[in-house]
Amino acid sequence: MTRLSQTGNRGELRVYRDPEQLARAAAELFVSLSETAFESRGRFRVALSGGSTPHRVYELLATNEFSRRVDWKGIEFFWGDERYVAADDCESNYRMVAEALLRHIPVPAANIHRVRTEISPARAAAEAYEIELRQSFEYAPAIPQFDLIFLGIGTNGHTASLFPHSPVLDEKSRLIAADFVGAANMWRITMTLPLLNRGRTVAFLAEGNQKAEVLREVLLGPSDSQRLPAQLVAPEGKLLWMMDEAAVTLLPQMNTRRSA
Repeated sequence: MTRLSQTGNRGELRVYRDPEQLARAAAELFVSLSETAFESRGRFRVALSGGSTPHRVYELLATNEFSRRVDWKGIEFFWGDERYVAADDCESNYRMVAEALLRHIPVPAANIHRVRTEISPARAAAEAYEIELRQSFEYAPAIPQFDLIFLGIGTNGHTASLFPHSPVLDEKSRLIAADFVGAANMWRITMTLPLLNRGRTVAFLAEGNQKAEVLREVLLGPSDSQRLPAQLVAPEGKLLWMMDEAAVTLLPQMNTRRSA
């Protein structure tokens, strides 16, 4: 593994040889943080992301190698964002996680907090999800703090369902918002920045050379947060960028050290 450290609110960049090594590192992060959370707070609350890289992470977590190390009964699962489609739709982030992970582990159904996309309209579904989230955290503090938030990044700089120039980027009070994304011709339901930025650990996962240009812009370019919403993620806790080597080909190899 190659690890590049950066200063400031852009976080710590960890680079892995290939997508499989990246996925294994993310699964290990999940297990390690769950152990810490159980010791400190008795629960582990995680917000999950869609996408191909997280899919492999969830598959690994379902294997005996990782699953036996996790107290699944003490984990609360949430989603950082969701497409406004049925739960069994092939576009559903919930369905992807259910097929890769949830159906293979002994997690209580009450601990799985999916977005109820059967509620209409989308804004009502977002409001219901915020209520469920606040109830899970017992309404304290005002902005709950997740132990781990997995995020992806799009080639246009979006993360979760926070898209360039969206009015949701300026949201200050709601924790969950619905937004119609014209580029996708679809409603999306997403965690907002006040909630994402309360995270104890926020980890971006990305792979492939198609992400190289946007990562250079987000990590090293000037602030342009309306065009590159991922730049607005600056959590109170730790910010990690976990990438494979193909995704960082346009980044300089600065402050580099190698470890096994």
